[in-house]
Amino acid sequence: MAEDLKLREDGTFKIVQFTDLHWQNGEKADQSTRECMERVLQAEKPDLVALTGDLIFGAKCKDPRQSLREAVRPLEEAGIPWAAVFGNHDDEGSLKRRELMDALRGGHPHCLSEPGPADVDGVGNFVRAVADSEGRAAFALFFLDSGGYSPIPSIPGYDWIRRSQIGWYRSEARRLELANGGAPVPSLLFFHIPIPEYEQAWRTVTCYGHRHERVSSPNLNSGLFAELLEAGGVLGTFCGHDHVNDYWGELAGIRLCYGRATGYQTYGRKSYPKGARVIELKRGERGFATWIRLANGVVLDRPRAHRPSRWF
Repeated sequence: MAEDLKLREDGTFKIVQFTDLHWQNGEKADQSTRECMERVLQAEKPDLVALTGDLIFGAKCKDPRQSLREAVRPLEEAGIPWAAVFGNHDDEGSLKRRELMDALRGGHPHCLSEPGPADVDGVGNFVRAVADSEGRAAFALFFLDSGGYSPIPSIPGYDWIRRSQIGWYRSEARRLELANGGAPVPSLLFFHIPIPEYEQAWRTVTCYGHRHERVSSPNLNSGLFAELLEAGGVLGTFCGHDHVNDYWGELAGIRLCYGRATGYQTYGRKSYPKGARVIELKRGERGFATWIRLANGVVLDRPRAHRPSRWF
């Protein structure tokens, strides 16, 4: 297992978010994905990589374990700590989520992912603290399994983050808060499928970036966002799933952010290059800086603004 996460000497901490790699069997498109990852890592030199789901396209992988190994190889070769959650396509092949988690953790010394408590829904609910120079938690990074598809026939579409996961999050946030003298620890959350509030943000507040497809969130709102508001301390959430959306918008002080799709084995859009989102935290500052780095090296740090219409 990789070393503990720590702030840099200047009090900053940089995360690169890769999402929707959709790795298959090492084909040409997969090699383009690898090259994109390598370029971003070389340019940004992050302290952590967060993979927000659909690492592999399970149904098209001849050997899902080998596909996972190949997908994360650029991270292991770079020696960068990384943590991953699963998406709706990872376990569509011969391996289920727990087997995939075993494959992620086995033989990957820089992997920080954990299966999470057995009595909590999903596989891959865990939290990692980023320590300051005195060993205290400066930030907390939560990773949640947003599932795959709805298990209830009368509610079609995608799965949702369950009540047991929300309860687990609240318990962990409270534990960190008590250890922090009663003050909420500034936190980020990473998951695959956007929660319904991503659509609300686009329709009601100024957002920054692109929305080239509808928000594919669950048709059931399980209340995660309300819990984040009540817990306090949450700076932002980060998801993937929708490959040609990369916008962010702020609701009630929480920034809801899409990553930038990284994988070449899946759908995209002409004149919408693959890339990654970069997040930089700084001790003592409320919020975070974020930008997109494209595969061709271009940095998008001034995304276009979308202002909602009165009529929607």
